[in-house]
Amino acid sequence: MAKKDELTYSQPELVEAWNRTLPDMMNKPDKCQVAADEADPKSLRITIQSAGHQAYEIDFKVTYVDSREIKVELVDVEKDHQAVDERTDMLQQLIHDYKRHIHECAQALAQLTHA
Repeated sequence: MAKKDELTYSQPELVEAWNRTLPDMMNKPDKCQVAADEADPKSLRITIQSAGHQAYEIDFKVTYVDSREIKVELVDVEKDHQAVDERTDMLQQLIHDYKRHIHECAQALAQLTHA
């Protein structure tokens, strides 16, 4: 039986690498912040602040399934510190774009996470 492909990179190192790399993947006016998920050492919390008059704050949980694969979950969407319905077409497209940027960042960091 094959040995399971475990993530060996530490969570603090992941947070640092993601904070360094993810902004380059984002649309320039948008801002992002990556933090450790305190409850899960294989997960990160990403907050993206969309630029422009919408000013949405979108939270994701990113979990490393193994050293190469991540699972991205939408946690919350807020505007002016109020939860909003993320099911609108415009927000669904924005969320889809941000998930794509998150996956691109994971691919860019694969050389670090996959030993």
